[in-house]
Amino acid sequence: MNYFTSTIAILGLSATIGAAPTLLAAQDFELPKQLSWTAYGTGSAGYNQSVAIGAALQDAAGVNLRVLPGKNDVSRTEPLRQGRVQFSATGVGGSFMAQEGVFDFGAENWGPQPVRVLMANNGGAINLAVGVAGDLDIKTFSDLKGKRVAYIVGAPALNVNTEAYLAYGGLTWDDVERVDFGGYGASWNGLIEGQVDAAFASTNSGKVYEAAAGPRGLFWPPIDPADTAGFGRMIDIAPFFQMNKARVGANIDGTDGYQGAGYAYPVLTAMAATEDDLVYNMTKAMVELFPKYDGNSPGIGGWAIDKQNMEWVVPYHAGAVRYYTEAGVWSEDAQDHNDALIARQNALAAAWTATKAAAPADWAAAWAKARRKALRDGGFPVVF
Repeated sequence: MNYFTSTIAILGLSATIGAAPTLLAAQDFELPKQLSWTAYGTGSAGYNQSVAIGAALQDAAGVNLRVLPGKNDVSRTEPLRQGRVQFSATGVGGSFMAQEGVFDFGAENWGPQPVRVLMANNGGAINLAVGVAGDLDIKTFSDLKGKRVAYIVGAPALNVNTEAYLAYGGLTWDDVERVDFGGYGASWNGLIEGQVDAAFASTNSGKVYEAAAGPRGLFWPPIDPADTAGFGRMIDIAPFFQMNKARVGANIDGTDGYQGAGYAYPVLTAMAATEDDLVYNMTKAMVELFPKYDGNSPGIGGWAIDKQNMEWVVPYHAGAVRYYTEAGVWSEDAQDHNDALIARQNALAAAWTATKAAAPADWAAAWAKARRKALRDGGFPVVF
């Protein structure tokens, strides 16, 4: 199967396993008594779900999971790259964009990273969306023209996602007042406190519940499924999005749902060099402890094995592949897709090494050109 055969394949929410597999008989997994993950900031869905998973690990196996909140993609990925944490519960920034070597990961001290996936939350119960203060009478994304919109320094995924929603409304960053924040949590504190009018989040984040209960309130402008032109502008910016009707989130719980867009989040990642046995056992623990942590954080049900997409945009780690093969849910198509993704990473890494050796005066321009050429020459789709 060819990599990136469609924009839906890029999203990674549609090609999930059709039915729950018959799992291996439960066995004791072997994990260190101390594990460390990075995750989004405190109050985020990714952080809250990581804590719930950690509680299940502690109760079942006496494993202490230390969750380190990071303000942005770089601060979440740097400890993983340095080996100071074993895993990261990240988003498209710390996975797809890190793999691609783009935005902050295109800086000369970064480059394309050999990221590997263990599993991801593909529940579809939540959206990843731009919320707006409820006191502004904003009804559509086009109404954001001239308003204050949060920009997170060092978090390209969040900023690209916000830009995509602006594009849906026919706007760019030039049409709004950009307000910079040092982290995701700070941006939502800014919305609550009146420093900004719109910010990006998952609909089930603790911060958006706080905003909804605050003095300004919260509103989620909708994505109209019939507006194909608007959605086309959106996925031109962020091709991993797919229309989705959320059932979980602030001002969404108990309603008919919110029609917006989403993608896999959080994504549990490691580096390619992470020990296979450790990844195998972490994947096994995530799957076999699912009944213990399911329901303990909003939207956490998307970690179920029957919701996993084995043909996502970032390759799976060999240790995870071993577990999924034993569990009977890994296919030849999945392996072919994974091999193509690893070949893509290798092509990007070679281009990076060659560009560094050339020591160009204008690094950003040289890397952007070399990156796109390497992808075209290798027969890979050019994204970004």
